Amino acid sequence: MLPLKGITVVSLEQAVAAPYATRQLADLGARVIKVERPGGDFARHYDETVHGMSSAFVWLNRSKESLTLDLKESEGKRVLDKILSKADVFIQNLAPGAINRLGFNPEELKKKYPQLIICGISGYGTDGPYKDKKAYDLLIQCEAGLMSITGTEDTPSRAGISIADIAAGMYAYTGILTALFVRKETNKGTVIEISMLEALSEWLGYPLLYSEYGGSDPKRTGSSHAAIYPYGPFKVKNAEQVFLAIQNEREWKQFCEKLLKNPSLTNDPRFNTNSSRVQHKEVLKEIVEETFKNSSAEEIITQLENTNIANAQLNTLKEVNNHPQLKYRERWREIDTPRGVVKALIPPVTSREFHIVMNPVPELGEHTKAILKEFGFQQQLVEK
Repeated sequence: MLPLKGITVVSLEQAVAAPYATRQLADLGARVIKVERPGGDFARHYDETVHGMSSAFVWLNRSKESLTLDLKESEGKRVLDKILSKADVFIQNLAPGAINRLGFNPEELKKKYPQLIICGISGYGTDGPYKDKKAYDLLIQCEAGLMSITGTEDTPSRAGISIADIAAGMYAYTGILTALFVRKETNKGTVIEISMLEALSEWLGYPLLYSEYGGSDPKRTGSSHAAIYPYGPFKVKNAEQVFLAIQNEREWKQFCEKLLKNPSLTNDPRFNTNSSRVQHKEVLKEIVEETFKNSSAEEIITQLENTNIANAQLNTLKEVNNHPQLKYRERWREIDTPRGVVKALIPPVTSREFHIVMNPVPELGEHTKAILKEFGFQQQLVEK
């Protein structure tokens, strides 16, 4: 089965946040009509690395229909309004205030179409002192404090993916699913608002609590952990690194006995609790790396596995593309694009009880003619 078969989603979307939410709805069988300005979603032009297409766009826009409309013109607005009258969900992540200026105020739409679920994604929310402030992923990472705890002691760093956009997209996705569930009981739609700042701040709940009640912010520790030790990278033979994580006292005891060959460390007051280990981590790091210096990464990882202590290799993205676990679990599929076939991971939530849609990435305006005809419009009039 396709869980969202029969659900029509209309998305006035760009960049990452809204496209990520709607692609996941499309994965579950929803019909997603992606409304693009005549020049297209600007994410189409981020780069040209995937057969001449943007890697971000290919990732975010499979299984959608592309409809180009000029919403500055009355005919374009009339088309969108007609489609919304038949839709289940309307989602948008335009610039602050843009949706109201176009004439599609969410509260007015709710009165006009009571069953419509309306979702707006913004940087900071629709009210408050920051409501008109422009927001991009990097800037939200700054405002939410993520960059203050990411990176090395000397260098605050941006997360390597658009995590603020992704957080907002995930909450939009789950919020829409919740609203669909509620509508089934009440027969009424609702207005959902997602703020990138609020989404990412929620993901920072642990460090926010640590700061509020611990008296200081967690320190930037690179690949290590601010509040757990040993946790992170350790040098071994030939300048290789091994990543490991000790999460409790049982594992610490095993680590001392089996890896460090020094059981007495478990009773050393510098290391007998996690807090003590964090306080004396520089000393402990020297002990660990001195023990590991004559062993290869493969040898240490084997010992860690045999001792049931969590560990990992620092993979390159090319290595992840060929990861044996992803290959064994058959996570990769091929999807069509306007420039040929590309690899894509199937969604991580899978079940034998329902199917996942992996349809092509659309060319700009590919479905305009068919959609206009479906809703009773002539393409020539709309494009005039």
